[in-house]
Amino acid sequence: MIEIRRMNPSSEGATALIAELDAYQSSLYPAESNHFDSVDELSKSNVQFLGAFENDVPLGCGAVKFLEDGYAEIKRMFVRPQARGKQIGRRILAELEAVAGEAGISLIRLETGIHQPEAIALYQKSGYEYVEPFGDYREDPLSVFMEKNLAISARDA
Repeated sequence: MIEIRRMNPSSEGATALIAELDAYQSSLYPAESNHFDSVDELSKSNVQFLGAFENDVPLGCGAVKFLEDGYAEIKRMFVRPQARGKQIGRRILAELEAVAGEAGISLIRLETGIHQPEAIALYQKSGYEYVEPFGDYREDPLSVFMEKNLAISARDA
């Protein structure tokens, strides 16, 4: 059974997932197109880091970062290749959205890359829509920017 729960981003399991994600994204994009939040950044009080576990083995992760501009950003979404196809990414994303909603956040945003069609499809199926770059992001032909209004999604449910 897959369990989604809070995870310390500096734990051994989390740092292994983050290293795998960094290696994967570095194989797809040049350094200037990668927007990695460090373990220190993920450990701050404005971030909730979650892990997906099966028998206490970490299979995936994701974070929601609460920003001063009144929205939250999805960061560090990753599912190990051997665990894909089990709806783990969808479950992590739903839990991150729930955490944001419980904190009173209605707008959630993310940046992903054009070479990750499965991630883009997951976000689209989950109600995310394309937007212009936000926050400190700049236009990048390798980036995709998306957002979801959680208040509208809750009303439609």
